[in-house]
Amino acid sequence: MSYTETIGSRTYRFADLKTLLAKASPQRSGDQLAGVAAASEEERVAAKMALAQVPLRTFLNEALIPYESDEVTRLVIDDHSPQAFAEIAHLTVGDFRNWLLSSTTDADALTRITAGLTPEMVAAVSKLMRNQDLIAAARKRPVVTRFRNTVGLPGHMSVRLQPNHPTDDVKGIAASMLDGLMYGCGDAMIGINPASDNLAAITTLLVMIDDFRQRYQVPTQSCVLTHVTNTIAAIEKGAPVDLVFQSIAGTEKANAGFGISLALLQEAYEAGLSLKRGTVGNNLMYFETGQGSALSANAHHGVDQQTCEVRAYAVARKFNPFLVNTVVGFIGPEYLYDGKQITRAGLEDHFCGKLLGVPMGCDICYTNHAEADQDDMDNLLTLLGVAGINFIMGIPGADDVMLNYQSTSFHDALYVRDVLGLRRAPEFEEWLESMQITDARGALLSASTQQPLLEGARDWMGIA
Repeated sequence: MSYTETIGSRTYRFADLKTLLAKASPQRSGDQLAGVAAASEEERVAAKMALAQVPLRTFLNEALIPYESDEVTRLVIDDHSPQAFAEIAHLTVGDFRNWLLSSTTDADALTRITAGLTPEMVAAVSKLMRNQDLIAAARKRPVVTRFRNTVGLPGHMSVRLQPNHPTDDVKGIAASMLDGLMYGCGDAMIGINPASDNLAAITTLLVMIDDFRQRYQVPTQSCVLTHVTNTIAAIEKGAPVDLVFQSIAGTEKANAGFGISLALLQEAYEAGLSLKRGTVGNNLMYFETGQGSALSANAHHGVDQQTCEVRAYAVARKFNPFLVNTVVGFIGPEYLYDGKQITRAGLEDHFCGKLLGVPMGCDICYTNHAEADQDDMDNLLTLLGVAGINFIMGIPGADDVMLNYQSTSFHDALYVRDVLGLRRAPEFEEWLESMQITDARGALLSASTQQPLLEGARDWMGIA
């Protein structure tokens, strides 16, 4: 089905829904690289105007990637709930935007329709929204998950403590981990990107974190971000696995490039559940995504990068994840050129994930060859804090010495919690107070008060 829109004396024609969505997307370098972006701002406006008139039902009848050739499409269509969709089935994309922003649409209403939404519907409405719209609508839709603590409660924001090391040195990782905990970070999880996929090294890191967690009774969860097949092997060997990690994308072909399928993710999910390590809940999958991942693998099927990204959230939703992390600026300026594009993408990803019922966090980051700097990250951090982000990253100095990119620091988490009045996960906050790291308000206590725990942990870890 084709779509048209006239502006003045000029009529724009869009061959199909896939083309219309791509042309309606805010400008970004990845869509230009793929050759699917609007050729002018006027064409982009025309596409938005045409998209606003498309009935939501259209997305159930016109697949962007054929049902027969893509298991993500099959997942989206087969899991769609007509009952949940019924409340909004009469709306166009433009009407849906207005409905989302209405003062009468609350968290209960957004929760009711979740199973009736497809990622394409959600991507479409996001393309009609200003940044403030994305913030306002996402803030209405908390997504709460639980493992050893509770993440995503309104008024709370958690931090993934990322103590990476370029050689997986256990003492170096332990030192960064301890540093982060002393700043009150780590309630989302303690998650290490290993420098190698050696199973013995991965197990060593898992054991180190788990020993520390048990010794000090820390109500958090750990994860070593290796390929899901390595995690399954580690589970089979008795390693203390909490969260099961995998990078995912929005097409079957892109996921195949990651060496995964929906069946393999199901196997990993069941393996994690079999350990029964959660104490307050059993959400245990940790997924990472990023706009441009499908395009970088030539697996986007001509679909714009943001819509491909939102399709990845449908994959995540299937497995009841504890955390989902859009690593927004990591892939590079070929896909998100500058701070403005990174900011827009971060707000889109958070909004779209939350609308689909996914517990979204964001690695607010950029590579050193992007046209972005730490001020851009400060801006996006503040905006996502207002929007109700579930978690952000905590990295020593905001500079990851293993992955070589710029993110957010332990101090950045203190800043955004202070200016927006955000609390940590309640179980973790109680622990911090009991260990005399923070006071009852969540503010850090003096270094002298923290010294007994600090010295004890240093002695136990063998850190000078």
